[in-house]
Amino acid sequence: MNPVSEAKDAVADGSYVRHYLASLGRCLDALDADAIETAIRWIGEAGSGGRIVFTCGNGGSASIASHFVADLAHGATRRSSIPFRAICLSDSTPTLTAVANDKDYEHVFVRPLMNLASREDILFAISGSGNSANVLRAVEYAKEAGCRTIGLTTGNRGRLRQIADLALEVDSAHFGRLEDTFLAVCHVLAFSFGAQAS
Repeated sequence: MNPVSEAKDAVADGSYVRHYLASLGRCLDALDADAIETAIRWIGEAGSGGRIVFTCGNGGSASIASHFVADLAHGATRRSSIPFRAICLSDSTPTLTAVANDKDYEHVFVRPLMNLASREDILFAISGSGNSANVLRAVEYAKEAGCRTIGLTTGNRGRLRQIADLALEVDSAHFGRLEDTFLAVCHVLAFSFGAQAS
């Protein structure tokens, strides 16, 4: 039987669904709760101190970075007394395309950080591969500027987990389950600030 037929059979008999959900459960169970608690503390300190929480990522990671900012700004933090200042560096299409066109794509997140970042701000960088050049350059610049850096990435490979001040690692190489777990981590972080946990 060819791989396409095998995949269709797995979906038809439900084994693929069960496998996917079981694998996702293992990803969630393997998360480092202590590292997530540290991220909560750092983000809370930044918010309470009037610092900015920057986020960035590419593709699916960009959408998660944007979603996290929306949750910090309003969705998950409506009961919080912390007035979070949060900016997703992936959100401005004009800025992204201008920098990519005039310089290169590797600097699309560095340029706004040069304009906006200060000491004790946070850069929350997301990369499923852990090797996105523009994300890595942003982390390197943010560290030079005195920001704290948090990397949400795979635990299997990639430089992001090595260069970020704090790495939140997901034990999977499957991009679907990586991104499912990335979003769950972001919800834990955001909902910890005042929203109901249940």
